[in-house]
Amino acid sequence: MTTTLQDGTVRLGPGGLVLDGREQVLACASLFYFRIPREEWAARLAAVRATGYTLVDVYVPWNFHELAPGEWDFTGRRDVGEFLDLAHAAGLGVLARPGPYICSEWDGGALPAWLPLEDGLALRQAEPRYLAHVERWFDRVLPLLVQRQHGRGGPVVAVQLENELDFFDTADRAAYVGALRDMAVRHGVEVPLVACAGQGDLVGATGGVPGVTPAFNFYPDDRSPFVEPEVRRYADLLAARDEPLLVTETNRAHVTLRRLLVSGAKVLAPYLQASGYDFGFTPSVGNWGDPGGFMTHDYDFGGYLSPTGEPRPQTVEARVLTAVTRTLGPRLARGVPGAADGAYTGTAPTAASPSRVVLDGGGTLLGVPNLGDEDATFELAATDALPAVPLTVPGHACALVLRDLPLEGFGGHGTLVLATGDLVGAGPDGVELAAAVPGTVALAAPGGAPTLVDLPAPRPGSPVRVVVDAPPSDDGVPPGEHLRWQVVVHHPVDVPGPDGPVTAPAGTPAAEPVRLTAARRPALPTRDGTTREHRTAPASEEVGVHRGRTHYAADVTGADELLLEGAGDLVDLAVDGRPLPTIAGFGATVVVPVAGASTLTATAETWGHPNFDDARLPGLAMGSLRGLGRVWSVTGRSDVHALWTVEPGAQWAGTPAPLRPLGGWSSTRVGAPVTYRRGLDVDGTHHHALHLPGLGAPVTVTVDGADHLVTPHDPWLHLAPGAGRDVAVTVPHVPGVLGGATLLRLAPVEGWQVEPQPDRDLVALAGRTAPAEPVDLPLRPAPGEELWLDVDVPPGGCSLRFAGTHVRVAAYAHGELLGRVWLGDPASPRFTGGDPGRLWLPGAWNSGIIRLMVRGTVGAEAPELGAVLVQPTGGTAWP
Repeated sequence: MTTTLQDGTVRLGPGGLVLDGREQVLACASLFYFRIPREEWAARLAAVRATGYTLVDVYVPWNFHELAPGEWDFTGRRDVGEFLDLAHAAGLGVLARPGPYICSEWDGGALPAWLPLEDGLALRQAEPRYLAHVERWFDRVLPLLVQRQHGRGGPVVAVQLENELDFFDTADRAAYVGALRDMAVRHGVEVPLVACAGQGDLVGATGGVPGVTPAFNFYPDDRSPFVEPEVRRYADLLAARDEPLLVTETNRAHVTLRRLLVSGAKVLAPYLQASGYDFGFTPSVGNWGDPGGFMTHDYDFGGYLSPTGEPRPQTVEARVLTAVTRTLGPRLARGVPGAADGAYTGTAPTAASPSRVVLDGGGTLLGVPNLGDEDATFELAATDALPAVPLTVPGHACALVLRDLPLEGFGGHGTLVLATGDLVGAGPDGVELAAAVPGTVALAAPGGAPTLVDLPAPRPGSPVRVVVDAPPSDDGVPPGEHLRWQVVVHHPVDVPGPDGPVTAPAGTPAAEPVRLTAARRPALPTRDGTTREHRTAPASEEVGVHRGRTHYAADVTGADELLLEGAGDLVDLAVDGRPLPTIAGFGATVVVPVAGASTLTATAETWGHPNFDDARLPGLAMGSLRGLGRVWSVTGRSDVHALWTVEPGAQWAGTPAPLRPLGGWSSTRVGAPVTYRRGLDVDGTHHHALHLPGLGAPVTVTVDGADHLVTPHDPWLHLAPGAGRDVAVTVPHVPGVLGGATLLRLAPVEGWQVEPQPDRDLVALAGRTAPAEPVDLPLRPAPGEELWLDVDVPPGGCSLRFAGTHVRVAAYAHGELLGRVWLGDPASPRFTGGDPGRLWLPGAWNSGIIRLMVRGTVGAEAPELGAVLVQPTGGTAWP
């Protein structure tokens, strides 16, 4: 039976987040209500509870609740208060994360798309207009959290301000975080306030503001041997401040979580341990290593619950680890981590400097990671009480080895001298361990020698039971009592959750996908065609499209080439009705040949706004806008690769300055900066664009004294009228790092007919009824053609996939955009996150029909939608 958290106090101490006076290392699973249908909230929360995780971290995305300026919605799927109430009923505490910025690979990091339209407003800064907008958001969201704080009948045990601010260039961090803190306190937040460091910069994340506790996010390579010393460094740093190490985000693998545990973490919050799904136009675009990338609707990094709610094998590991933390309780929470060099030996890859926690009240917990894929045998170092003991550790796992644990605190007698299995229970009669491999246990009566026993590996459903008798001893043994211990070793799958045994659903083997080829084509347009005239092409946000599509048309008669600056995210162009390949360049400048044409049409679709701030591409900068961008007619070209002077600076160029082509200086001072300078033939009336193709690295271009960054991903620099009379290009000297240089003279393309089509209009259009004509798949739309299809699907929750090539498919049901896929087109960008080819139709949303918008794209093959593949979801995967 599920129990609720006791209402009472919350405090932060060296032992971590202390609830109602109970000290325990807490495991926290990210679980996001906005990525799960409301009908499934309770089941997901129960699934987390069953793993023994006691907390969930919950982002609250600003732009999920403010749909347009001043239009708020906290109902239905957006009823965050109801979700928090369900979390409390499930016995889970909540780390609430209302931002204002959340990242989370969510559209714009949750910052509303209209904020950058306000001229001069500075995002994530202590700037009055931005803070006024944040206060409007906090005025709405903080009361919902305050009334549900732990101690007031709710689950909220901590509130996080901002998110990973140390990644962002905030000018006055103390003033910004201080303003957020003051808003929270003014609204009555009494639980601890935290701010997480994304890359270990404690002051960069918190501003050093009193009353805001630093937390840390660690995303190491799970195979790295250096995890332990890195984490111990932060544990030591915080211990000196009398603060706990709270790991608010980290990898999901329990091998890594165990390594963090023995290195001093008091809260373990693997990010996206419970996966989800991005419905609507809510995925972000952002930087995951290489610049660019569309986040998939399928929001899945391999957590222990799949996006559709199916438990994965890692739920077993979760139950075992949380059983360990419950059993050791305050002994572990108050424990002090330290290096354990020399504690064991072995030939398998392992930690460079392993960690061990000295438990409060006696005993130690050592982590022995096997970073290889195969089972490996290590040897635990001999002690005064025991000889060296072999230890088998499965591949990519971390054994938690207990030594010298007094059992009095568990109602027993004597000492658990050694346990190589995980301690998941202890009491007056003995101890319970969990292991999948053979192990060893040693127990001793007070003052007596230990008894060492080898333990075979248990099988699922068949625990190993042994009785360990103590050698005779008079110290501490009650009169007439013979000291013995029951030792039970469970297979990990048999370890219960906090509320008792977990019964696995019967489940069925995954069925083969059903291939659907029958459809109907409703007589519906894909847009209404109502346009308004604009002098220049507006950004989508300027015409009210914060998510959705914007359609453009203009007369380009007389132009030979067009220059598009800042076009994003998906831009489909047609010249005199002839479609061109889709542009998905994250705002990079594009030249489009249009010689002899009279009309340009375009559809710009928002995939998402950036959740990160990446200067390498215009469309990845925080606050960048979507749409067609600025459109120019190219009215002239000049080759400007020659006649650059080389300044002395860090090079040996003399005076008068040598005259070289751009990149033509030769020097042995490789890596030292070299500056090329010349004036460009610009006038005071035209805009120009400087093109620097072939860049091998970012360069600094100084135009009339102002510095600009130009990157290989977008090697263009726009020059306003009159700018460019003095241009200097500075780059670390590497032979061949610079290519040519071309100057383009520009004239704006004016006279645009624009039709906004925001997401709510698309959803409403997808929900209209109309006569439909039966069609059979494969369907072969023409490149650039867009049409609707209705497909009957079997009942229940299901995954949807699509066979075909050179088509984009958007699926709608239940008044929601389920998601979008792009098939077989080399013009598509890199997708990151989960499965880019899968959409999810939740069972509660399945009326038996999905409506598809299908668009043919231009490429080497003719567009074709061959079939819709449907596979049931739910209850088919279990450890």
